[in-house]
Amino acid sequence: MTDHEPLLEWVERIAMHLARDGVPPIAGRVLGWLMICDPPEQSAGQISAAIGASRASLTSNLRLLSSMGFLSWRTRPGERTVYYRMADDAWAAVVRRQVAGITSFLDVTRDGLKLVGPDDERATRIRRAHAAFEWMAEVFQTAPPLAPGEAGPREDTETR
Repeated sequence: MTDHEPLLEWVERIAMHLARDGVPPIAGRVLGWLMICDPPEQSAGQISAAIGASRASLTSNLRLLSSMGFLSWRTRPGERTVYYRMADDAWAAVVRRQVAGITSFLDVTRDGLKLVGPDDERATRIRRAHAAFEWMAEVFQTAPPLAPGEAGPREDTETR
């Protein structure tokens, strides 16, 4: 087993976990790699070599992850190479966007209830969706805020 194999196995776990939510496997591997690699800034060539992705596939996934707010990038003086890294507070920013999506979905379900009327059989399905999203919105609304740069309630890496 090479020194990188345990790292790549962990990267693959990240990719497979995110794939459950529709994230393309290459994008998941990029995220996993940029979470664990050293140095934390990597060129597309370095990322490609590490995770075994084609440059074409990698380019589109780097663009996707950058547009989603997961990655930041920069060049270095005198170089044309672009270096990517996890954006500061990337995960918190993504969760904040998801929470905003939950809240906006409540408007959609309210409109659906008005559209079909309260006594229509379809209203039951819409009310169930509304109740679930209302519950999630309340949970997030009452949760303590995550401070910038903070890892969350526990700073250690112990598993529960």
